[in-house]
Amino acid sequence: MTFTISDAAYGTDTPAAKEAMYANLRSQLQGLLAGESDFIANTANFSSLVFNTMPGLNWAGFYFLKGDELVLGPFQGKPACIRIKKGRGVCGTTVVEGKSIVVQDVHAFPGHIACDVNSRSELVVPVFSNGEIIGVFDLDSPLTSRFDDVDAAGVESLVNVLEAAIAA
Repeated sequence: MTFTISDAAYGTDTPAAKEAMYANLRSQLQGLLAGESDFIANTANFSSLVFNTMPGLNWAGFYFLKGDELVLGPFQGKPACIRIKKGRGVCGTTVVEGKSIVVQDVHAFPGHIACDVNSRSELVVPVFSNGEIIGVFDLDSPLTSRFDDVDAAGVESLVNVLEAAIAA
């Protein structure tokens, strides 16, 4: 398989620019995951694609549910917290609530877990398999208010591509 990451310089200043970025990323992700069934390889490439193409990130990666805690999976960025209990921090809260969470300022989020002191905003999206949450995809940014509802919908659409690959 030959795959080239787009050299596009993505904008995040308008909803239309973000939607165009996510459409392009969906297409690239579908190409990356096509024909590959290995879960670790797919989540590693997913993390790398997002981290290396989306502007304003300092961390992008997965945590997978094992019992009552999330365990670090493939990621890009500085070393991270390895285990997070359900209900703790943004990632653990996402598991309990079963929906994406956008945090404009992590310092205002009760119980935020500071794995990287440079992170200022966060977006966490649940990952499902057979109707059950199996983990989360976590994005951190050093910019306050980096993420919004357009980003949540866009990243959810990327996670849907992964979920379809898991189901295949």
